[in-house]
Amino acid sequence: MEIADLPTLNASLNALASVFLVTGYLMIRSRRIDAHRRCMLSALGTSALFLVSYVIYHASAGSVPFRGTGALRVVYFAVLVPHIILAAAILPLALLTTARGLRGDYARHVRIARWTLPVWLYVSVTGVIVYLMLYHL
Repeated sequence: MEIADLPTLNASLNALASVFLVTGYLMIRSRRIDAHRRCMLSALGTSALFLVSYVIYHASAGSVPFRGTGALRVVYFAVLVPHIILAAAILPLALLTTARGLRGDYARHVRIARWTLPVWLYVSVTGVIVYLMLYHL
């Protein structure tokens, strides 16, 4: 694997994290707590691998400019800007939500998870969209 392969790996990790998040949500809705815990910890691990790979890539390759123009450029930045802002927020949110769940502080876990899940899912899905727009348009 080369540095140039990391954006595809990163998008794949984001997509996989999205699958774990949705599956984890479905598991808790059906009261399958152990399966929920495994899915959410898998999402956290997958996102951690993404973060390491993302930092390695950008430390080596720098930033990649978007080449699109016109309305496509507006759409790209309309997706990118909230993605970046929420990506900065999701790390502490995900860690706090996970810690509360693992400690058994379920009332506080549920309260913050109602915010964490949609933000984390948004960041993961828009990460894939940003990748597709940046490298495949």
